[in-house]
Amino acid sequence: MSYLAIDDIYCGMAEELMKQIEPESVAVSVWSPPYHVGKNYEADQSYDEWLNMLSDVIKLHFTVLKPGGFLAINIGDILCFPDPDMPRIQANNVSMRKCKITEEEVRKAAEEHPDYNRRQLAALLGCSEQTVDRRLHGNNIRGGKYNTQTRVKIVGGFLEEMALNAGLYLYDRRVWIKDAAWANSNWTTNSYRAVDEFEYVYIFWKPGITKVDRNRLNKNEWSEWGSRAVWNIRSVQRNDDHEAKFPLELPRRVIKLFSEPGDIVLDCFMGSGTSAMAAIKEKRHYIGIDKVQEYVDLSKRNIKAFKLDAAQMTLDDYL
Repeated sequence: MSYLAIDDIYCGMAEELMKQIEPESVAVSVWSPPYHVGKNYEADQSYDEWLNMLSDVIKLHFTVLKPGGFLAINIGDILCFPDPDMPRIQANNVSMRKCKITEEEVRKAAEEHPDYNRRQLAALLGCSEQTVDRRLHGNNIRGGKYNTQTRVKIVGGFLEEMALNAGLYLYDRRVWIKDAAWANSNWTTNSYRAVDEFEYVYIFWKPGITKVDRNRLNKNEWSEWGSRAVWNIRSVQRNDDHEAKFPLELPRRVIKLFSEPGDIVLDCFMGSGTSAMAAIKEKRHYIGIDKVQEYVDLSKRNIKAFKLDAAQMTLDDYL
């Protein structure tokens, strides 16, 4: 069988192309999957299809990873998904009301004027008909009163279950503290939920002898992040060429910590090429996969530019 060549990016579904990777050749796989939160590249995938895709991709890692190798998955620790069984109850968010008319005032007016319709009650109270309807029926459901409610789910649990079913074991987790996602903070306007400021890197281990070599990192690296559970890394400020990019420093740390120079690094959801560039920076080989040809082309352009920049910096050292 002809296996995928190293140091290249391939277009296709990860759950299919991974079958063409040489068995037990990958030292560390590091990626961030689609979160199923409405990005353009997720539009054609249902929630169940998303779960099945993740499960299939994780399962295939048992074959491609070296014994003692690692799978590192960067993902938010909680995500929201549609749930038709979720109670359709909306918080009474008085602090966000543009109209100060209360439910008690509307009900009192309705009792005093039982023959009034919604329009007449609104005129009496000096508010809109929508306000009357919302106060009487509590139908201000998040996402629209006719939409399915969304439920918050913990992600780590089902990732661990998928990994265990594949023969992989949870080894560790790192918390990536990033900039507060203020663009997403509007979800807190109708609840007490926090602004999203961190994500997890879940690290799974394939049974086998794992070489532990502290010399992979210098003394400062070990003290600053190698032995630390919390990583403070500024997030990408401009997602101008891809909707969801993580900073190069995130995969670089994973790659340097869990592999040796010359090893192969896999990214099943390559996106803009960040993991490949991190692998190059740390003198590793890479294999990248993405289902969107546009992003495969983007990765190759970014990698080429990265290599040119690195070569120029090396040349400058000798001038």
